[in-house]
Amino acid sequence: MAMSSVSVAEANIATFRRAIEEGWNKGNLEAIDELFVPDFVEHQVGIGPGRDAVKGSIRSLRIAFPDLHLTFEDVVAEGDMVWARLSGAGTHEGPFMGLPGTGRRMRVDVIDIVRVADGRLVEHWGVADRLSVAQQIGLVPGGSRENPPRRSPEISPRSG
Repeated sequence: MAMSSVSVAEANIATFRRAIEEGWNKGNLEAIDELFVPDFVEHQVGIGPGRDAVKGSIRSLRIAFPDLHLTFEDVVAEGDMVWARLSGAGTHEGPFMGLPGTGRRMRVDVIDIVRVADGRLVEHWGVADRLSVAQQIGLVPGGSRENPPRRSPEISPRSG
């Protein structure tokens, strides 16, 4: 008996949530072998293909921000695709973008899109606000995240 599209979407969201929780939040690299296909395709600049590249990215981020934690703010799925808006926070304790640890806290907004097949991640497109992170840790001059933007008000439909 085939799963309904709703249950497939829910299962795909659960897979992606587990990848974030186990991989990025806990640093459990063994979970990457279970949750990602070996020939995983990454479309984000600076990260190579394959799950070993994913592990390397997680390892680097957790060295730079040992207390890194990502939180799902919004998530939706249809078929094999999952779209998510996440927020992250951590303390800059190790090298990041060539800058040694500063002890500064950072907050980052992330948009992720993943494709899931048979309960494993097969493809990813992601956009993290790296400029904001670079500004917060002092790598480049700029603003701070101490006054983050507020959620936009609900927009009512136009009347004709």
